[in-house]
Parts: sequence; C-alpha cells; structure tokens
Amino acid sequence: MIRIGIVDDHPIFLDGITNVLSSKPNFQILFSVDIAKKVLENLKDKEIDILITDISMPEINGLELINFIRKEKKNIKIIVMSSFKNAESKDNIDAYLLKNTPKEKLFEVIEDLHYDNKKYFYSEDIDFEKINFNKNILSQREKEIVISICEGFTTMEISERLFISKNTVETHRKNIFFKLNISTTAQLVSMAMKFGIIN
Repeated sequence: MIRIGIVDDHPIFLDGITNVLSSKPNFQILFSVDIAKKVLENLKDKEIDILITDISMPEINGLELINFIRKEKKNIKIIVMSSFKNAESKDNIDAYLLKNTPKEKLFEVIEDLHYDNKKYFYSEDIDFEKINFNKNILSQREKEIVISICEGFTTMEISERLFISKNTVETHRKNIFFKLNISTTAQLVSMAMKFGIIN
C-alpha cells in the first residue's frame, strides 16, 4: 500500500486528483488538504510515503513546505504538480508533473518512485500550437473578463463594466481557471501574456 498526502489550493483540481488516486487499490489517501499548514498538522500523527503538492499556495508556499519536509521527514517522496511546463528547480523534489498529466502516467510515476526510487521530471519548451489551442478555448466574453482581472478590476467592477451579474462573473472566472488549469491570478496574468490576450 502506498500512503499518499495531497495539498493544492485549487478545489476542482484537489477533488479531481483525490478521486482519481482513490480509485487505485494499492493507493491510500491519508489526507487531501487545501493549505500547507494542514499538511504539517497531518504529518504529526500520519506517516505518508508520497506527498503531492503545488508550489503556488497561500500562507506557506510549496517551496517552504518542501524545505520543511526535507529537514523533518526525509523519507517522504515529493511530487510537484504544476501548471507550468518547466520546473524552476529540481532541488529537494523527486518528480515534477503538469496538472494535466494523464492519470495512467501519474499512477506510473507514483509507483516507479515508491518501488524503484525512479525520479521523473517533465520539461518542455513552449509549444505555440498548444498555446494557440489554449487561447482559443476561451470565449470572447471570457477573454474580456481575463483582461479585466489582469487590469486589477474587482468582481463588482467587472460586473458593472460588462453589464453582467456578479454571479456570472464568478462563474466565468471559475471556468477560465479550470480551462487554463491554473489556480492564482498571477498564473492568469502570465498565461494571458503568453497567449497575447494582454500585452
């Protein structure tokens, strides 16, 4: 049995990966939490083999969490799952995957890492065909909302600017983050610049 802990502040991704990994009979999810502080609380009385974490999180970010675990829980294998194609650093981690990694590949990486200590680091140069595909995933209205968010407008201000309700703005926002597989406004700005939606 491979004991796994998961932390990510994006609820849709967190629920999705928890359900996917729970489907494997030899995987046991000991905790699935939305902030790094809860990881530290769980590790006081739970022994895990593998931690799956994002980097960009509130309060304690993924790098701070990884550094703590490396000092206090050296036997835990750490997999970073991110929206960004290239890992800034491979220090202190055992695997780096994209959040849109197929579940079969994720299963394979977890098992290879646990049983054979086989590390895996995804890295890829910018693929402009994929960028154009992702850019065109967004509707014209969603692109307008992306621009407004990047310009710093609040939900209320976007609602008034585009003559739509606050709930509609929030729904569009959630759909945008889901489609682009991101979880923070900083990631949205980066993606919008990469896609040419903003300058």
